[in-house]
Amino acid sequence: MKNISQLTLSVQLPDDETFGSYLSESNHSVVSQLQLFIEQSQISTPNKPSHFYLFGLTGVGKSHLLHACSAYAAQLNKTSVCLSCAELLLLSVEVLDGLERIDVICLDDIQLIAGNTVWQQAIFDLYNRVLEQNNCLLISGDQSATQLGLSLPDLVSRLSWGLTEQVKPLDDDEKVTALQYRASKRGLTLSSEAANFLLNRLSREMGNLIASLDILDKASIREQRKITIPFIKDVLHLI
Repeated sequence: MKNISQLTLSVQLPDDETFGSYLSESNHSVVSQLQLFIEQSQISTPNKPSHFYLFGLTGVGKSHLLHACSAYAAQLNKTSVCLSCAELLLLSVEVLDGLERIDVICLDDIQLIAGNTVWQQAIFDLYNRVLEQNNCLLISGDQSATQLGLSLPDLVSRLSWGLTEQVKPLDDDEKVTALQYRASKRGLTLSSEAANFLLNRLSREMGNLIASLDILDKASIREQRKITIPFIKDVLHLI
């Protein structure tokens, strides 16, 4: 098998994307199911589920949850890898060779291969190899399996066979809590007023909000200023 460290992929996990940092009461059951799935990957039984399909709209935190699954597997001394289909599409399907020997494999954004029959077949073949090895495969997409627009019926069938959970969008209070948590991990204090200001003036997608927080963090360090609403306006050029 190719050494994962030699692949030209972003396999480094974000330090702050764990189950503990996914603060969403509305998705508590999803997190519990994912944790149980990873824990059961250590149990070798004939009826053990080997696949988990996670779907939801863009920005609900599917990538965060897959990163969390990979990190949790590592805590349990299981080998794991988390790959994005956006990057896989730039490579040969041979990059999947041997991945089935990894305990927990996470593939993000499967909807991106909807128009690529070669990659659909490759992921279907990987699924079968993972099944033979009694390991675990987690896949995320932006729609239910039957609505992804995949042209390979066998792959749609495989996705539909396993465990499936839908990730619900975070409400505004959860987004504020998440932003404040991320800020605290950076040693910053983000007031509720400042967090709500970001929420009301920027895209409400968590990825964009966190990217803006990163910009504010760097500016705060550079200028030795607290993150207040006037500071946010100055840095992000908001009126």
